[in-house]
Amino acid sequence: MSRHESKAGGTFSLVLHTHLPFVLNHGRWPHGADWLNEAVTESYIPLLDAAQRLVREGVSPKWTVGISPVLAEQLADPAFQRELRFFLEERFRACRENRKEFLRHHQDALARLADFWEERLTRVQDFLHRLGGDLLGAFRTLEAEGHLELLTCAATHGYLPLLSREESLRLQLQTAVEAHRRHFGREPRGIWLPECAYRPRAEWVAPLGSASKRPPRIRPGLEELLSEVGLEYFVTDTHMIVGGRPLAVYRTQFLPPRERPAAPSVPMAVGPRNPYHPYRVVSEGGRGSAIVFARDPRTTLQVWSRDFGYPGDPWYLEFHKKHWPGGLRYWRVSENRGDLGAKEIYDPKVAAGRVGEHAAHFLGLLDDTLRAAVRAPEAPALVCAPYDAELFGHWWYEGPAWLEEVDRLMARSLIRPRTLGESLAVHQPQESVSLKEGSWGDGGDHRVWLNPETEWVWERIYDAESSFFDLVATLPPEGGDPLIPRLLAQAGRELLLLQASDWPFLITTRSARDYAERRVREHHAVLKQLLEMIQRVTATGRHSSEDEVVLGEIEQTDNLFPNLSVARAQREGDKGSGAPS
Repeated sequence: MSRHESKAGGTFSLVLHTHLPFVLNHGRWPHGADWLNEAVTESYIPLLDAAQRLVREGVSPKWTVGISPVLAEQLADPAFQRELRFFLEERFRACRENRKEFLRHHQDALARLADFWEERLTRVQDFLHRLGGDLLGAFRTLEAEGHLELLTCAATHGYLPLLSREESLRLQLQTAVEAHRRHFGREPRGIWLPECAYRPRAEWVAPLGSASKRPPRIRPGLEELLSEVGLEYFVTDTHMIVGGRPLAVYRTQFLPPRERPAAPSVPMAVGPRNPYHPYRVVSEGGRGSAIVFARDPRTTLQVWSRDFGYPGDPWYLEFHKKHWPGGLRYWRVSENRGDLGAKEIYDPKVAAGRVGEHAAHFLGLLDDTLRAAVRAPEAPALVCAPYDAELFGHWWYEGPAWLEEVDRLMARSLIRPRTLGESLAVHQPQESVSLKEGSWGDGGDHRVWLNPETEWVWERIYDAESSFFDLVATLPPEGGDPLIPRLLAQAGRELLLLQASDWPFLITTRSARDYAERRVREHHAVLKQLLEMIQRVTATGRHSSEDEVVLGEIEQTDNLFPNLSVARAQREGDKGSGAPS
């Protein structure tokens, strides 16, 4: 699309959310560190490579990238580098073994694809070598040069609206800001709320467990807690602002083709309240506010849905069919709802041609959307497009190349890519709103994370919150046995890890149910063990050598957030948690 062909102008804000739960030291395959390695090699490196290539061409991508603190901790851990080297060695071995197998059976086209994968892995390896393995440093440099903006997230991606203690939310948010500052050298301005889940200021009682027996209390809206730690803005789903049915398309990526529902056509959400400019979120009686950006449903569905959008193109690489041993993919989508056994062989050259066509189509769709959303010439529209970063490269192999081509075309149009922070200089919020409670999950509410299959998870979380913060409140501010601060910090880490939204999500979607259930039980048990040690050491005034050994082993396994501070969250939290309003 040339400059004169673009009619509307306006702003396009792409938001990519990168996140994985803490998997280092907790298994490798099929569930564990290999999740991290796949995300790095299939999504994060291709996206970084594309961004750097655009910059060299004189095109600033202006992406907003949310990096969850728990992911940053893992990428900075030397154990990750060791795991990644082992992972790449295994993938190279798979290429060689697959090639031999295919040639033995005279499957020349598949053998050439084994070469294709080996060449791609070599590029990944070379890219890592150029960075010295420092992925966070590459993101940091791109932000310092003005090409990206980095958002934070809750520390371990805790599902914030359902946590029962305000101390928990403050611990999640304060730890997140500290970790972001430590890794990226600056304060984050914005946050990706886990699962885009929001809660307003309102009277609340925990939905189950012993916490449900406490009297109702008024809990602050999330915008108040964000304001406390200096976070200015966040992203939410369209229905949270304009009403209607949520998209909830991302959950379908876990379903095999025959079980995926058909994605509906989504009309423009244009009206008195629409997603094409930011709003200021306030709660009646609350202290503090934040700015919210809503995702555009029309362009989002075109990119996200395998059934409606680009990833389902028959020439693109099929995610669900893999060759074993090695787990490499050699087939294309073909007929999107067909049996996996009927998939045809992938052709990278044809797929690359489709990337250009789809990039041009997207620019046309984006231009039409911006043009229809303009209410006055002096008030250009903003399209916010938030996605899980793993969509690009992992779920949709051609996604990074598509995004790169979109940016090239946009540079020759009137549409201006801007980070969320930059967009506020052009698109000031014109209205204050009160958001309803919800998420971007199925149904637009909490049902993906809280349902009959996950109630036991929340019972453990609520038990852990009460046990932890009630004990912390009884401890003297200083003095006592020198092991207590370490025990307390590690107990805080276990609480944060237990609260990760990933565990109930994986249980509900059945994508890694056994693993998620095990992790919930492990973190809960370790937390209770640490609390018992704290009580015993406090009562006796001394610890044993065995206590140090046990704590050292736990610290080595769950070794994230070295500067974690429980005291501030407790001091500023709702010490009367459960007190009537």
